[in-house]
Amino acid sequence: MSTEPGADGRGSTFGRIFRTLRSRNYRLFFSGQGISLIGTWITRIATSWLVWKLSHDEWQLGLVTFAGQIPIPLLSPIAGVWVDRINRHKLLVATQVAAMLQSLALAWLAYTGVVAVWHVMALAVVQGIINAIDTPARQAFLIEMIEDRRDLSNGIALNSSMFNGARLIGPALGGWCIKLVSDPHSYRGEALCFLVDGLSYFAVIAALLAMRLPRYVAQVHTTKVIHGLIEGFQYASRFAPIRAILTLVGVVSLMGISNLVLMPAVAANVLHGGADTYGWLMAASGVGALIGAIFLASRRDVRGLGRVIIVATSLFGGGLILFSLCGQLAAPWNLVCSFLALVVSGFGMMVQMASGNTILQTIVDDDKRGRVMGFYTVSALGTAALGSLISGGLANAIGPQRTLAIGGAVCLLAAVAFSRQLPILREQIRPIYRRMGILPAVAEGLQTAAEVSRNRQE
Repeated sequence: MSTEPGADGRGSTFGRIFRTLRSRNYRLFFSGQGISLIGTWITRIATSWLVWKLSHDEWQLGLVTFAGQIPIPLLSPIAGVWVDRINRHKLLVATQVAAMLQSLALAWLAYTGVVAVWHVMALAVVQGIINAIDTPARQAFLIEMIEDRRDLSNGIALNSSMFNGARLIGPALGGWCIKLVSDPHSYRGEALCFLVDGLSYFAVIAALLAMRLPRYVAQVHTTKVIHGLIEGFQYASRFAPIRAILTLVGVVSLMGISNLVLMPAVAANVLHGGADTYGWLMAASGVGALIGAIFLASRRDVRGLGRVIIVATSLFGGGLILFSLCGQLAAPWNLVCSFLALVVSGFGMMVQMASGNTILQTIVDDDKRGRVMGFYTVSALGTAALGSLISGGLANAIGPQRTLAIGGAVCLLAAVAFSRQLPILREQIRPIYRRMGILPAVAEGLQTAAEVSRNRQE
C-alpha cells in the first residue's frame, strides 16, 4: 500500500480524510446511513429517558440495555458464518426494514400512552436480534462498497466519523424533541423521537437499493454452520493479534462503555438536570468521538495504530474517572467539567474501537471476514450487555459516580496489559503488512494471518 502523496489527492489532509467517498456505493451508504444514524441516536436517548421516566430506577435502566444487547453475544458468531455464505447486500436491506418496523412500533406504544417498561424491554430484544445480524454484515460489506482496497482503513474511520457525527447531533436533537412535547402525563415527546427514527430508515434503505454491485454468485458450502463457526473461532483465537484486540475491546466494553447506561441517572441525580442535560452529556461524548474519527481518517495507513490503541484506551479510562469526580463541583462548573471529561473519554473510546476494527479488517483473511466481524461484534457490543447489568447493579449499591470510577480504572489496567503484548503482536503482523505492501517486502513467501498462526504452532 503506497503512502506517498500523489495525483489522487492522498497527499493533502482533506484528500486523505475523504478519499473513500470517491467510491459511488460507499458515497451512497455514507449519506443514507448518516441520516439513519441520527435517528438511531435520537431513539437511544428517548429509550433511556422513557425507562427512567417510567421507573426512576438505575437497575431497570441497566436491565433494558441488557435485554437489547444480550442477543448479540448469542447470535453474532452464528450470524458471522451466514455473512460469509449469503448475499450481504440483501441481508442489510432486510435488517434495515426490520429495524424501521421496530422503531415505529415503539412510537405507537408511546404515543397511545400504553407503553410500559416490559414493552420497551421486549422491543429492545427485537432490536438486539436485528443488530446481532446487521452489525457483522455491515462491517463485512464495507469492503464490497470500496473500489480501492487501499482506502479500507479510511472507510472504517469515515464510518466512525459518521456514527459519531450522528452521536453529536442525535442526542441533543432527541433531548430537544422530548422537551418540546414535554408532558408529565404522556410520552408524546418520546413517541416523536421514535417516529423520527423509524422514518430515517428510508434514507439508508434507498441508498442500499441504489447501489451498483457485481452480480452475486452463490458459493456452495458443504460444511455445516457449526463447523464454520468452530473454524472461525479457532482462526481468531489462535492468531495473537486478533485475540488481543478482541480481548481488549471486550474488557473496555464490559467495564467502560457499558457505564454510559448510567448517564440518565447522572444527569438527573448528580447534575440535577433533565432530558436536555442528558442529551448534552451524550453529545459531549460525541464531540470527542467525532474528533477522534477525523484524527483516524487523516492518517495515511494502519502503521502505528498499536500505540494509538494504548493511548486511546488510557484516555477513555482517565476520562471516565474524571467524569465520576465532576459531580462534586458546584454548578455550573460540574457541567463544564462533565462536558470536558466526556469529550476526552469519547475521543479515547472511538479511537480505541475504530483502531482495533481497522487492524482486524486489514489483517483478516477475506473468507473469514464475516466470522471475525461477528466475534468483534460480540466483543464490542455483546459484552456491554453483561456490563450494563453490572453497572446498573453497582450503581444501585455504591452510586453511579463510584461505578464510573471503577470502570475507568479497569480500562487503564487493560491499556497497560495490551502495551506489554504489543512487541509480540507487531512481530506477527509485519509479514501480513509486507504482503499487502503497507511495509516494504523484504522476503519471499510472505503469509496470511492463517499461515502466520499455523506456522507459529508448528
